[in-house]
Amino acid sequence: ACDAAAGGDACGAGSGPAAPLGRAGGQGREQAALETVLPAPAEESNSTDGAKAPKVNCEERNVTGIERFTPQILNVSQDLMEFLNPNSSDCTLVLFYTPWCRFSASLAPHFNSLPRAFPTLRFLALDASQHSSLSTRFGTVAVPNILLFQGAKPMARFNHTDRTLETLKDFIFNQTGIEAKSDVAVTEEDWEGPLPSVLTKGIDWLLLFSLLFLASFVMYATVRTESIRWLIPGQEHEHQE
Repeated sequence: ACDAAAGGDACGAGSGPAAPLGRAGGQGREQAALETVLPAPAEESNSTDGAKAPKVNCEERNVTGIERFTPQILNVSQDLMEFLNPNSSDCTLVLFYTPWCRFSASLAPHFNSLPRAFPTLRFLALDASQHSSLSTRFGTVAVPNILLFQGAKPMARFNHTDRTLETLKDFIFNQTGIEAKSDVAVTEEDWEGPLPSVLTKGIDWLLLFSLLFLASFVMYATVRTESIRWLIPGQEHEHQE
């Protein structure tokens, strides 16, 4: 479940429904921390020093003819790797979320506005509970989890507890050197979708299976303990007395 009571800022990738969360207000421009995905050196902080060379050289896509800039949400039958070209230098920001995690819901309007701020980049989102193999492959143990890909290779992970449009802009700029459009802000339409900002209820089958397995194991262990006890010499007589 979401770790709100303990002051957490993420949900387990297989967690169940949580209580709703109000809209997150705009906050000051903060620096986003970076955790490099491949390889895995020590974590470092992003810098807003414009003189620093970008860590990822992205090939900006041609936006001619594109009228609406929104993130694309993958359904359960779509594979992320089909949308990432390993032979390309295009950059894609991928969000792993779950519709019942309140931290994913609070991030949604900010992520929905990002394609307008960076029209030359691509933005994808997928439900981590429906793509468990991808979640495992890219180390998603908690959601929301945001990865920057170049081609089909994960290059950096957004690792900041303040998930707003401004901190996401900082993260992308510090990694790619691409400037965000200054006139983009979170709008009412961004709260509507395409990424949902309203929590949905659902059955967490992974959690249910885990509980059933645990209950079965406890019952099995209890029965085996009783069986072994009766086989030990002297235990049966002691029990009868």
